[in-house]
Amino acid sequence: MKDWGVSPRRLVPPMQGAPLWGWLGPVLVAVFGGILRFVRLGEPRSIVFDETYYIKDAYSLLTFGVERTTLGDAKNPIADRRIMTGDLDIWQHCPNPADCAAFVAHPPLGKWMIGAGEWLFGMTPFGWRFAAAVVGTLSILVLARVARRMTRSTMLGCLAGLLLALDGLHLVLSRTALLDIFLMFWVLAGFACLVADRDWARGRLAARYESSPLTSYGPRLGLRPWRVAAGVCLGAACAVKWSGIFFLVAFALMSFAWDMGARRAAGLREPYKGAFSLDLPAASAALGLAPALTFLASWGSWFAHDGGYGRDWERATSSGPLFFVVDSVRSWLKYQMQVLGFHTELDAYHEYMSEPWTWPVLFRPVTFHYVGGRAGCGASACSEAVIGAGTPALWFAAWLALLWLVVRYSAARDWRAGAVLLAVAAGWLPWFYYAIADNRTMYLFYMIPVVPFMVLGLTLVAGLVLGREDARPARRAVGAAAVGALALVVLIDFWWLSPVLTGELLTQAQWWARMLTRSWVEVAPK
Repeated sequence: MKDWGVSPRRLVPPMQGAPLWGWLGPVLVAVFGGILRFVRLGEPRSIVFDETYYIKDAYSLLTFGVERTTLGDAKNPIADRRIMTGDLDIWQHCPNPADCAAFVAHPPLGKWMIGAGEWLFGMTPFGWRFAAAVVGTLSILVLARVARRMTRSTMLGCLAGLLLALDGLHLVLSRTALLDIFLMFWVLAGFACLVADRDWARGRLAARYESSPLTSYGPRLGLRPWRVAAGVCLGAACAVKWSGIFFLVAFALMSFAWDMGARRAAGLREPYKGAFSLDLPAASAALGLAPALTFLASWGSWFAHDGGYGRDWERATSSGPLFFVVDSVRSWLKYQMQVLGFHTELDAYHEYMSEPWTWPVLFRPVTFHYVGGRAGCGASACSEAVIGAGTPALWFAAWLALLWLVVRYSAARDWRAGAVLLAVAAGWLPWFYYAIADNRTMYLFYMIPVVPFMVLGLTLVAGLVLGREDARPARRAVGAAAVGALALVVLIDFWWLSPVLTGELLTQAQWWARMLTRSWVEVAPK
């Protein structure tokens, strides 16, 4: 028997509870969240906020394979009006299709996902919001499962899924055809795959250590399918929005740190050298090459059609038998540089914009939809609003929990706390640079990829409050009461806020009562 230094059982702690409930519980929570997201999904029956860009880009991808310009502009939205009447003749007509190519600032994958709903259900509000509701619902299931794996508790996993289902910002973006909900989904899916890979790799390390020749580095672990899947998911995140790169870099470093920690926990004499020589090459392929290929593949339709924006920039300078490949790649790279310039120079004022340091306190949400002065609510004046704001009770509790996780990680080096804090930092702190250096235009809903990790952090602290399973019954009862009270407060707060998250018709007084601060009122269209 080899000397591990610690029990191999410590590498992969056993899961608590029955496997059946490990799936059934999260699925039931996801069904609950799905009901919230799909009921009245077609309301408001209008094009809200930035849906005006993405639904038309998605429909253009379905129709032409690339994005094309539409009739009208922001001051005269001819295409929007025609869409709402069922008239889909919305394209500008050009003798040369390349002259109608539209410059788009984001990669195409998220728009293809929106387009899937339009293909299934038509160019209607339900159709273009369908995919967002699907991935919003699936993200609840994914978070519940990954929280269960990290805490080894089905109950805490279900709690995490429930809290995400009750977040207002997550609900609004799950019911709106914007790209950010798809970015959130692929980031969360990539993280979940890496957590599964951590368990898988540690289990493989424990099994192979006993049967492999004794070395100071430890055994090779072979192909790691979960890490390859993580690379594909994180590449897909980048293929929705470029900001997915922040998570890709952070999670790649995190996964390699876990490799070093696993070999050290196994009692190997040179765990770090073993990780660099045995784990790093495969990790570079899984979390470097796989994301790059996924991102490139998302542009496949742009490469296949001549009508894409900038598709023939380099055609005049290309020659020889491989001119098509050379032309395509050079044009694509030039396009990417132009998009990068657009994002770094985006500093136009918008009444809904906000600074990243104000996001945790929900200072200035985005009003996606507002119609005032309508009748039909039993009062002289009514309001119909969709406000993209998180559930305050959940957000404030989550940020307090994250502060506690900083203390816990500093004291105990809890890998779970470190992973959550890293994910929050990757999704939030880069925006500080853009706010300070570039004065970039930003919005509260840029935080949506961070929301699942805020919930995960709150769940970890809830597990500490509950206490260990072998704790005294009185201690467990007090902890359960505290966690249950928190969940109840979040539920009540969400219920109170939900009419202005889903566009229900309210009296002006009812609408006003749900505005957390005056800054919420100021973002309502005049």
